[in-house]
Amino acid sequence: MRFLIKFSYDGTNYNGYQKQPHKETIEEKLEIALTKINNNKKTSVCASGRTDKGVHALTQYAHADLDVNITENKLKRAMNSNLPEDIHVIETKQVDDNFHARYNVKQKEYQYLINVGEYNPIDRNYIFQYNHELNIEAMKQAIDVFEGTHDFRAFVTQNKEKGNCVRSITNAEIERQGDIIVINFRGDGFLRYQVRNMVGILIRVGENKLTRKDVEQILDSCDRTKSGKTAPACGLYLTRVFY
Repeated sequence: MRFLIKFSYDGTNYNGYQKQPHKETIEEKLEIALTKINNNKKTSVCASGRTDKGVHALTQYAHADLDVNITENKLKRAMNSNLPEDIHVIETKQVDDNFHARYNVKQKEYQYLINVGEYNPIDRNYIFQYNHELNIEAMKQAIDVFEGTHDFRAFVTQNKEKGNCVRSITNAEIERQGDIIVINFRGDGFLRYQVRNMVGILIRVGENKLTRKDVEQILDSCDRTKSGKTAPACGLYLTRVFY
């Protein structure tokens, strides 16, 4: 039976989602839990995508094939009893064997949080502690540049190995909630570090070091060396996945 697993996690203590030798990852923890449930038969998961070290997920999905006869609710409870407290299964659902958690994705949504107020040590792993004012009106004007279908090569790390960096962003917006700047991106897919690199350039706009026109030129250049620093992982969340 194939199950679709909806889960969330705090990425602080993990070396990203994807399994890596001798490093703790989200994928490893999920597979350990599922292998126990599946009568100790090695069980793999396939997620909607990967997140980097320190990145969090409010909503992530993966599918797994199990040989045991188990209900959806029992699988949820069994997984949560075998997972660490910083990973939580929200829901499990039996799906058709042809369903694929990665290839069936239509859109994803990411959110980035920036604190422009006083440094907060409690939130340091969950909100980027920038702790200086930013020109949010200039950032709002510049973020519109990213909407639509573009070659995002200028905002992708290690892009020389990428044959296709064209992606479509259907929604990009910024709002301020007290001292927190909230940045949202929704699109058909995102490349490695793309969101963090776009946030990095928006911060430079907020510092009045770049303009909307500069962002347009950097995007059109397809040159990663022109887009500046990558924003820290701690402020980034995978918030929604659409099937």
